[in-house]
Amino acid sequence: MSNISVSELRKGAKVEMDGAPYLITDFDFCKPGKGQALYRCKLKNMITGSTMDKTWRSADKVDTPDLSNRDVTYSHSEVDMFVFMDSETFDQIHIPASVLGNQKYFLIENAECQILFHGEKPIEVTLPIFIEKRITHTEPGARGDTATNVTKPATLDNGWEIQVPLFVNEGDLVKIDTRTGQYSERVSKA
Repeated sequence: MSNISVSELRKGAKVEMDGAPYLITDFDFCKPGKGQALYRCKLKNMITGSTMDKTWRSADKVDTPDLSNRDVTYSHSEVDMFVFMDSETFDQIHIPASVLGNQKYFLIENAECQILFHGEKPIEVTLPIFIEKRITHTEPGARGDTATNVTKPATLDNGWEIQVPLFVNEGDLVKIDTRTGQYSERVSKA
């Protein structure tokens, strides 16, 4: 962990406070008529997601977090743990379901992912942007309904429910955006 001057802070920079990594989501530089310049920042805790405001003076120093990324391949799940294999060392990395959240619905065997570590603790998993999943249940679209942007609920083969256009049917393969969990396009018909 190293120190940097607050003058090096920018939106998107990462700092460490009280043993936790924070992402700067908003940044404002203020130079009053007298005295030191102030750096006002909005911070988001990268582990819990909570936000806070913090103001530093121009002479202050901040710590940078010990963050590292590892390229991994998703292997399988065990109860409430998900097992990834490190692409370089071939070590197995067990990630709790709480770290993945809803991303667990978008894991596909052998998908190449990236895990962000704070020290040795995994704090974030980055999945491929798009994955393909099969629709297991949806109601048939009403014939003659040609209104644009009309959607209906559909359930994927993993239990995740999304909204799809009326022309998508059971058995169709669809592309899902893992960042939003929403339908992107139909890949193939059943």
